[in-house]
Amino acid sequence: MATIKDIANKCGVSTSTVSKALNGYRDISDDKREEIKKAAVELGYLSADSGKAPKSKKTYNIGVLFSTLFNYGMRNEYFAHILAAFKEKAALKGYDITFIEHNIGKRKMSYLEHCRYRDFDGVFIVCADFNETEVIELVNSSFPAVTIDQVFNEVISVLSDNYDGMKQLTQYIIDSGHSKIAYIHGSMSSVTHNRLVSFHNTMRENGLIVKEEYLVEGIYRNAEKCEELAKSLIFLPDPPTCIIAPDDYAAMGVMNCAKKMGLKVPEDISVAGYDGVSVSQAIEPKLTTVKQDTDKLGSEAARQLINLIESPMTTSLDSISLGVSLIEGGTVKKIH
Repeated sequence: MATIKDIANKCGVSTSTVSKALNGYRDISDDKREEIKKAAVELGYLSADSGKAPKSKKTYNIGVLFSTLFNYGMRNEYFAHILAAFKEKAALKGYDITFIEHNIGKRKMSYLEHCRYRDFDGVFIVCADFNETEVIELVNSSFPAVTIDQVFNEVISVLSDNYDGMKQLTQYIIDSGHSKIAYIHGSMSSVTHNRLVSFHNTMRENGLIVKEEYLVEGIYRNAEKCEELAKSLIFLPDPPTCIIAPDDYAAMGVMNCAKKMGLKVPEDISVAGYDGVSVSQAIEPKLTTVKQDTDKLGSEAARQLINLIESPMTTSLDSISLGVSLIEGGTVKKIH
């Protein structure tokens, strides 16, 4: 196994310089620090405390885990806005962000190993498969962490009030005269669970029954899958008059399905989405949806994470729920 002396010999510096570079001291130039870290990777160096908690000296660098589950990444407006707001807020506090990867040069490593190598002060998990072993390992590590749209016991979670959002949306559809309402929900998560509970409770409070065939599982932000599921709902012997999609992109899949079947929205079939992304209000008719404040989600996540990094003993590991608002749009027909 490589040692600090091996790195020093390779870079032509003293062992103390190598030690300072690997431990985040700022009296080493950025170029020299990167040269030393690169050499450490090439030689396969692992520090003696690589399995322990991060060092106490801050590097003012936050690791961001973004899109390990979905291939749309930063092209997705919802997550891109959250990330942009997070970066802006972090920068005001003097922090840089670096994406957490599986590779450093030619060397493969886990997300946690990458975080230890980069000496991050904390991690922001904005878009990930929270069932993935490496993601769980990172969440359970000693790094201060904040997640978006996923609740864990030992980290801070920032999310919208999904229960209230679905309640507002479902009640609006019911008040518009609909009783046969289908819900294509996303894959199971705390977000999906809370929306499903809200949907069921709101229907029951209005004396309405949720038909089993009206509840189907789709995939978040997958218009093609939602289009396919919408077709099966419309072909039911007793089809719904309104279909709620898991998000706005998926809702456009429902609208595409209706168009291909020769149906008009909302005259023949009503459609609703969730998220309130800008494209949902650029189409005609404008989509009925729930607006999430992505800028506030991102800035609040940054505020909470930096508080946790700088004042861990005065920062609670809570779930932060932010308010949402209904956009009535024009895709839900009033059938009174």
